[in-house]
Order: sequence, then structure tokens, then C-alpha cells
Amino acid sequence: METIRNKDYQSHTNGRFNEDDFRSLGENVVFEHGVLVFHPDSITIGNNVYIGHNTILKGYYKNEMIIGDDTWIGQGCFFHSAGGLKVGKAVGIGPMVKILTSAHSDGDTSKPVMFNELEFKEVIIEDGCDIGVGSIILPGIRVGEGSIIGAGSVVTRDVPSYCVVAGVPARLLRNRR
Repeated sequence: METIRNKDYQSHTNGRFNEDDFRSLGENVVFEHGVLVFHPDSITIGNNVYIGHNTILKGYYKNEMIIGDDTWIGQGCFFHSAGGLKVGKAVGIGPMVKILTSAHSDGDTSKPVMFNELEFKEVIIEDGCDIGVGSIILPGIRVGEGSIIGAGSVVTRDVPSYCVVAGVPARLLRNRR
């Protein structure tokens, strides 16, 4: 059996956590039953945040996850912050949303894709956004302030502020202003 290096250890735990484990944890944070947290030492959570049942917050030792005040995260979400993840204030995130910040490169065809290098790209979700149920946000995406992502969308490009996008891949439907 391979020895797990110290810095990686928290990625291979059972996901249980204590409030003191976080880089910073605000007041009135609700963790519903079944929430799992990995590398809580790299996670900052603001005040008045709700995190729904069976959500996974997968921190990473090289980057940080920041979740702003007054944010609501639905049930069964998966957030991975290997490339860095910043969620603004007053963001609504529907159940089963996936936010990814890393992916394997596909350049070396002499080996399976999962053995290629990981590429890390930060995801930023600005203040006041609403992310619809079951959406997937891919690495390197910025979702502009006040934007709406329709349910089931796959976001592959930046979303300008106050826009509504939906679909696979997500496309601009309208500007809210």
C-alpha cells in the first residue's frame, strides 16, 4: 500500500470535520446532515451560509475555496477547489450543482487521459448569482454579478454580468438589464 503524503492526507479521509478545522468559518453557518468536507483548512465560509444535505466541499491544499456571506447551497452539490473557487455574496446554488476547477490534459495520447497532468483553473461566481439545479460549471469560468444559469446547464464559457444563460453548452438567452 502506498503511503499517503501529509499534504494529501485530508483528501483521503472520511470527510468528517469540526468547525475549528476551517481556515475561517462565519456565524450562522448551517451544515445539513451528510455534508462532507475535505481540506477544511483551505476553506473560508462567510456568515449566514446554508449548505444542504450530502454536499461535498472538496478543498485542496494548493488553493482555496471561499464562500461569501448569505449564500445558499442546495442538496447534493459537489465543489472542487483544486484550481481555486470563489463564490460571492448572496449566491443561490441549486441542488446537485457541480463546480470543477481542474481537469486532466489530453495532450499525451500514449497514456490514458487520467494519467496525464492535471490543469488547474480558478472558478469565480460573483455576487447575487443564481445557479440552477443540476448545472455544471467547468474549470476557468467566471459567472458575472447577478447572472442566472438555467437548470441543467453546462457552463463552458464566461457569463457576463446580469445575463441569463441555459443549455448544453450554456448559451446567452437574454440580458437582465
